[in-house]
This record gives sequence, C-alpha cells and structure tokens, in this order.
Amino acid sequence: MIEGDRELSAMVQELWDNDINRLRPGIDYRISLQGKAGDLAECDDCSDGAGMPLFTFVDENIFKKETFLAFISLLDNYESDTGEPEIVTPEEELENHKFLDSIMKTPTMKIAHKYLVEKHLSPEDPTGFKKQLYHIWFELYARRGSSKPDSSGFEHVFVGETRGGHTVIGFHNWIQLYLQEKLGHIDYKGYSVNANSPQPDENKHMMALQFSWKNGIKPKGSIFVGVSPEFEFSLYTLCFLTSPNERVKVSFNVYEVEIVCHHYNQKHIGTTYPVLVKYLNV
Repeated sequence: MIEGDRELSAMVQELWDNDINRLRPGIDYRISLQGKAGDLAECDDCSDGAGMPLFTFVDENIFKKETFLAFISLLDNYESDTGEPEIVTPEEELENHKFLDSIMKTPTMKIAHKYLVEKHLSPEDPTGFKKQLYHIWFELYARRGSSKPDSSGFEHVFVGETRGGHTVIGFHNWIQLYLQEKLGHIDYKGYSVNANSPQPDENKHMMALQFSWKNGIKPKGSIFVGVSPEFEFSLYTLCFLTSPNERVKVSFNVYEVEIVCHHYNQKHIGTTYPVLVKYLNV
C-alpha cells in the first residue's frame, strides 16, 4: 500500500471508530442476502436471485437522530430522471444547509475537517468549510447528454438517478435503499460477486447488489450498510479532496476497500462509492 493510502487509511479508521451513530448488524437492522443476482447480459428473466426484500428489519428510532432526520428530509428533493432540470426551492436550500449544519457537529466530520485544514485543502473557518461542502455536493451541474443543470453529487450518490428511464445510475446509499424498498419501489434481485470479490456477509457493513428502482435496473451497485450519513459524507469528502486519483485503496476495521471517486470538472463529485476488495484477517 502506498504511503498516501496508508495515511488515508489511518484517517478512515479514525472516522470509523468515531461513527457513534452506526447501526449494529443483527441488532439495529437485519438484511437477508438470499441468492446471487444473475447476469443481465445472459438473460432478462432469470436474473432475480432474491424473492424477498433485502431488509428484514430496521430500528427506525435511529432515524430520529438529528443527522438521519436531516438526511432523510433531502431524499425527496430531486427529479430522478437525468435531463430533467432540477429546481431548488428556498425550502430545499434550507434543508441542505440544515443537513450540513447537523453533520458538521459530529465527531466524524470534525475529524475530517481538522485533517483537511492540516493539509491546506479546506478553510479552517466553519462557514468557509460549509461553503466548500455545499459547492462539492449540492451545486447543480449538467450530467452527460444534458444541456441544463440536472444533477448534483448528493443526488447522484445518495438519492439515485435514472437515465433513459431504464438504467439506474448512482444510488449508493443504504437508507434510501431501505426507504424505497419499504415503499415498494425497489425490487432487490440478489447480491453481486465476481471471481475476485469476497462473499458478502449479513453481519458486515458492505455489499454489492443488483436491484430495480421504479422502471430502471441497477445491474451492479455497491454500498455501505448501517453506517451513518456523516460517516459516508466525511469519507467521500476526504477522498475527493485528498486524492487526485479516481480510485483510492483504504484499509480499516476488517475491510480493504477501494473508494471510487469521479470528479466532475474537478469541482464537484460526479460519483463515489465503495468497492469491497477483501476482508482483513484481524
């Protein structure tokens, strides 16, 4: 592992250790992996490896915590179809700021901010830092094939979008997945593994999966499960600002993970998500 990645790994471990709002597998939530998703390229109808939902239980009391509450309020603020311009109302802008205010008070975001200041990548002043976060995550831009601002880093990563009505893009958040599944908009089709990836584990906090959302399909998505919104937000912000590479490998807890982070015009997050490389023997 190269030096920069080792330093980043130590930071991510610190974020992980201080993620006080993380849910406990099997206690605060339960998932049911069921079967492996089929290969969509090979057949259309035989790809459903799961007859039941992914989430069998989530303790929704946790959603009353400040950061969860603020995060969930943002999920219905977007038009999922790329090409449809986003209109941000004053109320929605207020909700964006409320979310940033809530996560900036958490240990994980404070740790990330301190590190970014030390690296001269973020302003020390909280107001300046908040402005930077807003710019990276919430400022609208035109995604490929669109002439009007129709997307943002937050919408793509945490809410999900559809392209051409048939393909789901982004959508890398477990809370949105759970809430949409509960509403009947998600059909979980099984977990995804390839020859090199480890088998998923219902008691671990990461998995790759296939699902349909509305009328579109996500052939393979990769997500953290059970972590807090502030953990993901801090982690992805850290990777976006510290690494010019679009893939950075980090090791923390029992996971070796590749964080994919595509920049949009070097100013905004295009997409970002975790890819589980292996479980560490600890």
